[in-house]
Amino acid sequence: MDRNLALELVRVTEAAALACGRWVGKGDKMAADSAATEAMRRTLESIEMNGTVVIGEGEMDEAPMLYIGERVGNGKGAEVDIAVDPLEGTNICAKGKNGSIATIALARKGGFLHAPDMYMEKIAVGPAACGAIDINASPTDNLQRVAEAKNCYVEDLTVVILDRPRHDKTVAEVRRAGARIHLISDGDVAPAFAAAVETSGIDVLMGIGGAPEGVLAAAALKCMGGDMQGRLVFMNEEERNRARQMGIEDFERVYDCEEMARGDVFFAATGVTNGDLLQGVRYFSGGAETQSIVMRSKSRTVRFVEARHSFDFKPVY
Repeated sequence: MDRNLALELVRVTEAAALACGRWVGKGDKMAADSAATEAMRRTLESIEMNGTVVIGEGEMDEAPMLYIGERVGNGKGAEVDIAVDPLEGTNICAKGKNGSIATIALARKGGFLHAPDMYMEKIAVGPAACGAIDINASPTDNLQRVAEAKNCYVEDLTVVILDRPRHDKTVAEVRRAGARIHLISDGDVAPAFAAAVETSGIDVLMGIGGAPEGVLAAAALKCMGGDMQGRLVFMNEEERNRARQMGIEDFERVYDCEEMARGDVFFAATGVTNGDLLQGVRYFSGGAETQSIVMRSKSRTVRFVEARHSFDFKPVY
């Protein structure tokens, strides 16, 4: 695939972030998500590629745009699969809290796990602890393995966990093990790939979150040399039937980064609100500034992109 696609993807996430950034703190998560989605869709239309959304805003009859199966791009160039979350952390954005991002990943056709919109149990770490994690092991065992791999004490580790009742036992065990915990209200894609950045202050992501977000996180971690394991969590028979329709038969299977994001992968994200890794959109008279990250698995190149946008010359959707 053309390496210039990486920088094209930054334009996509920038457009989404600029569009929904106006809705930060206004309490309307649906309007914010709609603004991000529409801007992302329009920008994708200008990119030379023949893309299909495989991780998107729901099924065709559930979402007006960027639905699973939608064709994106100008119809020319390589056939690729697209995974998107135009606004990861809609509640965060609506409440004006930290950690919301606009994100997208791209792989060759068939490169992404077609994860149904359901839960996934996850554990993710950066390159220093690659190969040390085991989703079947206890949180205590995993923390000891990560600490050994990183040549530090368990007490030095910071674990990100979604603040949900389903994680009460995990939180209690992590605390008994001695690690520090950063509880987040929503949005576990950014914390997952932040674990691969040494200066982020995040070492491990644990817990149950969205399966589509798990695929996006796996794409990012693969680009950065990190490690992740995920296992689908089924709440009812309807979810099992949906998984079967998407080609999933082994309901106990543990997926690693390569199985969730195969081959040459591109990933980009732009901050909407401030987070552990990316700053949010900052507006000024006549324009705005954004901070993004873009990477490619083939070269392991990771770029942080600071951009200044002039609305007189580049209108925001």
